Amino acid sequence: MGPCNAPSLDGVGPHGRLSLQAYGEAEALKHRWIESEKAGYDLGDEPIRVWVNLHWRGFLRERWIEHLQGRAYWVELDHADFGLLSSVLEETPLLDEIMRRVKRGDENLEILDWAIETILPMDDVINILETLDINGRRIECKFANRLCLAN
Repeated sequence: MGPCNAPSLDGVGPHGRLSLQAYGEAEALKHRWIESEKAGYDLGDEPIRVWVNLHWRGFLRERWIEHLQGRAYWVELDHADFGLLSSVLEETPLLDEIMRRVKRGDENLEILDWAIETILPMDDVINILETLDINGRRIECKFANRLCLAN
């Protein structure tokens, strides 16, 4: 096959400060490489756009949860959020269930609807959601335009 080589994940290893943009770029390039291998030729920018459209949001959510749990420090995320789940929020069955819903991609409104339907203590639910601040943690994918313009 042509010039499309398997991407390297150098510099985005499991230790120290990690970059969402660098790791996301490596994942998008890996997707491009896999899809190009399947096709038998370099597919160019399209697989990168597909990866960003289909996977960036979930990728970001997973990295954010790692950051909240204190398992990985992502430099683009708020420093004060690192380890937040173990340092600020008390582990409770309610927090565990809310985090399960956050992990699967639920947003605040879906979690609030669930809490109302199951008659949960709304003050506790709102406190957890305000502390997590899901909407304040959205980050734009910055590498896609740079990669696509470079080709």
